[in-house]
Amino acid sequence: MPQATSPSQDVTIGILGTQNRSLSAKRNWTYPASQPIALQGAFAEHQVMLQKLSLKKRVVIVLIRQPEDLDKCDALIIPGGESTTIALLARLAGLLEPIREFLKTKPVWGTCAGAILLAQWVENAKKGGQELLGGISVTVERNGFGSQVESFEAPLEVEGLRESNRPFHGIFIRAPVVVNLKPSPTDPPIQIISRISASLLPASQTVIPPDEDDTDPRDPRTIVALRQGLHLLTTFHPELTKDDRFHEYFVRECVLPTLGSRSSSPA
Repeated sequence: MPQATSPSQDVTIGILGTQNRSLSAKRNWTYPASQPIALQGAFAEHQVMLQKLSLKKRVVIVLIRQPEDLDKCDALIIPGGESTTIALLARLAGLLEPIREFLKTKPVWGTCAGAILLAQWVENAKKGGQELLGGISVTVERNGFGSQVESFEAPLEVEGLRESNRPFHGIFIRAPVVVNLKPSPTDPPIQIISRISASLLPASQTVIPPDEDDTDPRDPRTIVALRQGLHLLTTFHPELTKDDRFHEYFVRECVLPTLGSRSSSPA
């Protein structure tokens, strides 16, 4: 009698980045014409965090270099780096439109520069503009927290993390700032999962009052982590800590529920 096929024990997560290359390491921008382009970003750091997770499903990591790599993935992480460079290299690799299609049905998490690319609108873009992937109905300001020397660290209270009473160590490096939330009536609601104290905003930042229809009186620029539908946005770098709880949160809350819905749908 034939045995029933068991569900896959793997969840495959793609990461835009250069394998085994530290976020702070010097990068070589010369690419042989015959080789696929490996995008800038903290691939290795995210990989280490994902491999630490103790879940019922094994996490398989795929380096995204070309559109075909996305076909293997259940979810995608867009890491930190330089957002305009990531967008340029993604275009050269033919990845921009495939990622936009991926966003329509599968979870994507953007950290720092990745958060900029996931935003629908951006302020303080480089001359010539900023190409975006969209996916989350927010406006962000590029380098809103200032330059490299104005980077900082802060303990964060994060809704939904395992051991949520234990602060998460937030590392902010030339971090973007959330300027406002602009979901349309047909968009999924935006869930704010972490804020910083307004006292940590740069002195050069002008306090932005909430929109007239916003019932939350707090400055939107204090938002450092949020969810909309399948997607997760963090303006800081969870992968640069030794704490895997944010990666567990992404897999548990954003990725695994979509696998269940896909496996239960008709073939």
